[in-house]
This record gives sequence, structure tokens and C-alpha cells, in this order.
Amino acid sequence: MSKHLIVYSHPNPKSFCHAILETIQETLKSKGHEIVVRDLYAIAFNPVLKGSDFVGIKSGNLPADIKEEQRHIQWADTMTFIYPIWWTGLPAMMKGYIDKVYSFGFAYNVGTKGIEGLLSSKNVIIFNTQGTPQETYTANGTTEAMKKTSDAGIFQFCGIKVLQHTFFPAVPYVDDASRKNYLAEVKNCMMKFA
Repeated sequence: MSKHLIVYSHPNPKSFCHAILETIQETLKSKGHEIVVRDLYAIAFNPVLKGSDFVGIKSGNLPADIKEEQRHIQWADTMTFIYPIWWTGLPAMMKGYIDKVYSFGFAYNVGTKGIEGLLSSKNVIIFNTQGTPQETYTANGTTEAMKKTSDAGIFQFCGIKVLQHTFFPAVPYVDDASRKNYLAEVKNCMMKFA
């Protein structure tokens, strides 16, 4: 049994991202894992990184919202991130979460050998929905760019092992059978790494 943190960001409770969240919760519970869900909209997370946040991070006097999220990360063995791709990247809510919570001294540091990832005991799984067909993003290199930006530029930078990063394309336009197949893929992934 492991400790699993789910970081979820979508403003629509009827979104396909929410169906992914429900599938993950059901699958992990069926395997007996401990789960914490941080629904960034539901908890009214403020994604704006303020100057006072920098002062708090530097002084070690962390603002309460940052401290709370970092506590969940410290607790977890594996994290799953669920969010839509908007304008070929992380939505503002999720980007703000990363900006504030994955801070210097907590997620990474600079040592004698350069950048040191401080979260090397953690794993991450990422699920993204998108409106654009996969062929479009593959042809213009966007899919690889997005993976590089998040997988290497955020998670691996902090020492986190990326177990899987899955994109579900054209979600608003595919049929129900395709969406069911997407959810089956989510379940299989969680069964594999649970």
C-alpha cells in the first residue's frame, strides 16, 4: 500500500478531467492505497505568486497555503497530476501551483555540483486532456515540447521520476466509445503503477 497524492485542476465538475479523477480514485481505493486529493478549484488555491511569498520562502517563514501543499507532497510516495492542456501548456491554476509550491529549498536547491532535485523519493503520473487532435500536435512537435517542458523542466528537475505522461486528444470531439477507451487506459496505468 502506498500514499498517493492527486493534484487536480479543472473548473468544470462535469469535465472529462473529472471522469479521470473518479477513475483514479476508484482504482486506487480498490487496491487499498491511501489517497489525498487536492482539487485546486475546490480548495480555492490562489495561484498568484506574490512578493511576500518570495520573502517567506527565503526566510523559511512559509505562507500557510504553500506549507500545506508541501506537507501533502512530503507525505506522498506517488503523485498524479490531472489537468487540461490550454494554449499548449499548463492552465494558470496549475502553473501557479507549481510556481508557489515547488519552491527553492523544497523541490530543488543549488549545490556544489549545480542544481539538485530534492524530491528524488517521489514518482509522478500525468494525465492531460486536450481539444486538439493528436496528429496536429505530433506533426508540429508540440506534444514532445509539452512533455519536455513538464517532465524534464519541472518534475525531473526536482528529482521526481516520471512513470507515465498520457495525453488524451480531441476530447470534446471524439465519441463516447473513445472516451471510455481513454478511461480504460487511465485504469490500466494506475493498476500498473499502484
